[in-house]
Amino acid sequence: MRNNFFKFALVLSITLGLAGCSFVFQSGRRSDAQKIEELNAQLDELSRSKSLLEQKFGQEINDKQIKLQMMEKGLVITVVGDLLFDSGKSSIRPEAYNLLNKVSSVLKDNMAQFNVGIEGHTDNVPIKLSSWKSNWELSTARALSVLHYLVKDQGIAPERLSAIGYGEYRPVDSNETADGRKQNRRVEIVILPNVTKVKGDSKEVSGAKAPEEDSNIESSGLKEPQENLK
Repeated sequence: MRNNFFKFALVLSITLGLAGCSFVFQSGRRSDAQKIEELNAQLDELSRSKSLLEQKFGQEINDKQIKLQMMEKGLVITVVGDLLFDSGKSSIRPEAYNLLNKVSSVLKDNMAQFNVGIEGHTDNVPIKLSSWKSNWELSTARALSVLHYLVKDQGIAPERLSAIGYGEYRPVDSNETADGRKQNRRVEIVILPNVTKVKGDSKEVSGAKAPEEDSNIESSGLKEPQENLK
């Protein structure tokens, strides 16, 4: 009973979050029931994929290099940034390719129906001795580096992917400690549930907002500065 309640709450929160609107469920409305049924099926699939990833990354999870979580936005694979990048750099470290290859194999073979968002995050230490303008540029460039590797080297369909940089503004731990800053320097690979538009929704959904045009950051010519000494 408790698991069913949690699943219903997660379905409801994902529906509201992805719709980006004030969504009012009406008794017996077919579009609502269809969305919930669809999300239930997707959550079951994401749960199976989470179990598969836990098997593949057992050692990395034990070593606290990656973390797997079911969240409102989807299934989140969090990779410690220091594992992927050197300080102040946006080029992927060669040692990280094996981990990204394991992730991409699951994305291709077991989760081909889902889109993937790649989010870059940093700590709040200001960039002083680097050509990066701010942590926003660094986090965005890192997210794009992972995106390009998945597309060019691993053959993930580019239309499935998006990238965004949040800089220092979405910490998961305190920036007052070295370990906290390490946790905040991260890349999140988010497996996104799909919410399809049901015929008639435009008339039934109140307060709908158009998606923000700048939420997905495409390849914009960002290049790593010659010297990064952060």
